[in-house]
Amino acid sequence: MKPPIFFLNDDAKILDLMKKGDDDALVMIYQQNRKAIVSLVLKNNGSNDDAEDVIQDSVIILWERVRSGRFEYTAKLSTFLFAIAKNVWSRKRVRRQRETPTKMESDFLESGDASQLELMVESERSQTVASALEKLGDPCKTLLLLYYWEEKSQEDIAAQMGFANAATVKSKKYTCKKMLEKILKDSGFMLGLI
Repeated sequence: MKPPIFFLNDDAKILDLMKKGDDDALVMIYQQNRKAIVSLVLKNNGSNDDAEDVIQDSVIILWERVRSGRFEYTAKLSTFLFAIAKNVWSRKRVRRQRETPTKMESDFLESGDASQLELMVESERSQTVASALEKLGDPCKTLLLLYYWEEKSQEDIAAQMGFANAATVKSKKYTCKKMLEKILKDSGFMLGLI
C-alpha cells in the first residue's frame, strides 16, 4: 500500500501533527530550526537566552497560526519560521532600545539640563500628533496605534479589527498614514519629527 502523498515530506508531517494538536510537532520544528535561529540572534547582538526566547516565541506563533487555520503553506516551514524569528528578534531589539536610555540620554537626564523650551516643544509635538489622530478618527486611529504604538503584527491587527487578512491591513495602514501626514502637514507640523 502506498503511503499518503501528504507525508512525502517533513513539513507535511509536522503540519498534520500541529493541526491535530500533537506536541511532537513542536519538538520536531524546534530541533530542525534551533541552530539557524540561534546563529541569527547571536550574529545580531543577542545572547543564548535571547536566542532561546526567540525560538520559543517563533514556534508558538507558527503553532497558533496553524491551529487557527491562518497559516498558508507558501514556503518551507524552516523559511517561514526563520522569517518569524527575524521579526521577533527585531521587535525585541527595538523594545530593548526604547527601554534602555543611551549614554547621551542618561547623561542628559542625570544632569537635569532639559530646558523649559525643550520640554515645551516635546509636549507640543505630542499634543499635535494626538490631536491629528483624533481628527483622523477610527478605524485609522486604532489601526495606527495598534501597529506603531503597541507593535502588533498585521495578522494580529486583522484578527482584532475584523479585516480580511494582513494584506488588507497593510493597504489600510498605508492609506491611514498618508491621511495622518496630510493632517499634520496642514497643521504646520514638521513631518521629519515623527
